[in-house]
Amino acid sequence: MVKNSFISIILQEQKENKENRGSVEFQVVSFTNKIRRLTSHLELHKKDYLSQRGLRKILGKRQRLLAYLSKKKRARYKELIGELDIRERKTR
Repeated sequence: MVKNSFISIILQEQKENKENRGSVEFQVVSFTNKIRRLTSHLELHKKDYLSQRGLRKILGKRQRLLAYLSKKKRARYKELIGELDIRERKTR
């Protein structure tokens, strides 16, 4: 639960700056929050296939945003990965 409280703190900081709602960082944080909520929901309801589909779509969106961020702002990408405790994608 420490991760969720940390995400809520980040979201509050981001919400204070209304200009940053469209930023890649804010979108990644909000997608991460949705992913964690859906994951906990799916632990209880294993056969909720529509939620599973929604989770896969959100995961894909977050993955694309993180790929974009890693290309444009590598330092901010590393910082965001560390803050959200998301595993960095391995390159081949």
